[in-house]
Amino acid sequence: MPAPPPARPVTLTVNGRRTTASLEPRTSLLDALREQAGLTGTKKGCDQGACGACTVLVDGRRVLGCLTLAMQAEGCHVVTIEGVGPHHPLQDAVVHHDGLQCGFCTPGQVCSALGMLAEHRAGAPSLVTEDLAADAVPLTSAEIRERMSGNLCRCGAHNGLVAAVREVAESGSAR
Repeated sequence: MPAPPPARPVTLTVNGRRTTASLEPRTSLLDALREQAGLTGTKKGCDQGACGACTVLVDGRRVLGCLTLAMQAEGCHVVTIEGVGPHHPLQDAVVHHDGLQCGFCTPGQVCSALGMLAEHRAGAPSLVTEDLAADAVPLTSAEIRERMSGNLCRCGAHNGLVAAVREVAESGSAR
């Protein structure tokens, strides 16, 4: 069996803080965040990109930390749930609308929702967008469900999550 590739320094800016770690090139962003940076809010669910529990924002775009190499995030700004802050309007809305039960998926749901709301504000359509030529796509429950379909909740709190995202989108407080 061949030896693993040698570790090399990788510098990441996570939640506004610059950090350098010696990482094997195959190290996922998720593992670097959890094991090197000590940021355990981002969860390892399936480790195959199917559940969305590891969703973080890289330069404002949502990515799956388990499928993204740490090296790919070098030079980018990474935001984890710890960087979102304790009383972000979206987090408060998730609690208010009972959009969580066990809470395992919540960090990924919140980061994904923030990225999704930015995509929506930028005019990105989804699979269920009816009028692709429209200047503004209404953020209906169907739109939210489709846009958040990569984030699973085993407890079934999807209705509360949809209500929370919709409330924050309508209030304009998710920036």
